Amino acid sequence: MATNDVDLPDLGHEDSGVGAALLNNDASAEAEIKRTAQDLEAVFDVPVTVSAVLGKSSMEVSQLLKLGRGTVVELDRKVGEAIDIYVNDRLVARGEVVLVEDRLGVTMTEIIKAGQS
Repeated sequence: MATNDVDLPDLGHEDSGVGAALLNNDASAEAEIKRTAQDLEAVFDVPVTVSAVLGKSSMEVSQLLKLGRGTVVELDRKVGEAIDIYVNDRLVARGEVVLVEDRLGVTMTEIIKAGQS
């Protein structure tokens, strides 16, 4: 069986800059990588679904079947409380409902970091 020789950084020695930085999670190695909006250019045209959820409600099927025109469904949010903004079913922000000419819009008031909800 043929083997391919590949030069890998020596991760065990202090003088091996990049390898040691990776092992130690050195911030200086991260500082060398500068990210810009152009790094994401390949995904600019990927469509996403954005949803603004005013609130939620649970009910039994029998109650659902009784709903008709003019029925008010009570939601779990209070007036003036922030609404949830989802991108592809993932919570990314909270915001407030605004009126833009004759349409509804959302002003983002809080960005949700990954792992925070």
